[in-house]
Amino acid sequence: MNGIRITGTGIAVPDKVVTNADLALSIDTSDAWIVERTGIRERRFGGTTSGLAAEAGRAAIAAAGLTSADIAHLVLATTTGDAVIPATAPKVQHELGIKGGAFDLNAACSGFVYGLVTAAGFIAAGSGPILLIGSETLSKFTDLDDRSIAIIVGDGAGAVVVEPVEGPGGLLSWNLNSDGSLRHLLYCEHGGTLYMNGKEVFRAAVRVVVESAEQAMAEAGIGPDQVSLFIPHQANLRIIVAACQRLGIPEERTVVVIDRYGNTSSASIPLALHQAVVDGRVHDGDHLLFTGFGGGMTWASAVFRWGA
Repeated sequence: MNGIRITGTGIAVPDKVVTNADLALSIDTSDAWIVERTGIRERRFGGTTSGLAAEAGRAAIAAAGLTSADIAHLVLATTTGDAVIPATAPKVQHELGIKGGAFDLNAACSGFVYGLVTAAGFIAAGSGPILLIGSETLSKFTDLDDRSIAIIVGDGAGAVVVEPVEGPGGLLSWNLNSDGSLRHLLYCEHGGTLYMNGKEVFRAAVRVVVESAEQAMAEAGIGPDQVSLFIPHQANLRIIVAACQRLGIPEERTVVVIDRYGNTSSASIPLALHQAVVDGRVHDGDHLLFTGFGGGMTWASAVFRWGA
């Protein structure tokens, strides 16, 4: 069976930048208050989930040195599809001119890691290259007068091309989990807006991120000192810092982009991965630790070795 490698990354974010000062014009908050509690300084609002996904996907395909004709299937991780029915992935597929299967995957903020494992499964079964995209327009499902959630969310998309490689490939281990009894902590009903119990989500998130990441590292046969980069879901800087401390991974080996993008759910890990690639922080042989958590609740971690 073939393993996988990531050969290209790409992102797309709306043009509209919304700063903390902008939000303070309509809700009771301030830049200092938001930064202290979340680490967020600005976020992007606008666009459509399909439009951002197509733009990010096109960039990732180009970075991989491929064309749309080379892509076998498309996996779109999203909680904010363009419509309830049908799925948004076929719309993105059509926009990009890709043939083959296309479907949405909704695992909330864990969606990218779930999607990476799904792509690995397709390729192990004989598939050609997979385009994996995380794309969200959370602002459309947010009451922007609700301070508890309005200051957190952002819109954007990140994409990777996942290609087959002979041998075990880069995915060294993975850990997926969920607990439906915690659904009430973070949800959005049809026709409604996002609700989050921030305090309880924080408590649960730190616990499950640490447990999941530790299990993924153990199964990969590495320790925290062998993690080249920790690339977590960008939900809250305090969660990231707490996870780093408990895992024993220095903050300087952690990728943080929440300050500029906010919480973009399934798009946040590929947005952070792309930034690390652009900044020259990812090298062949590096061990990357991905971890995400979100509504459901779901959580997921994976250890990925970069390069051929």
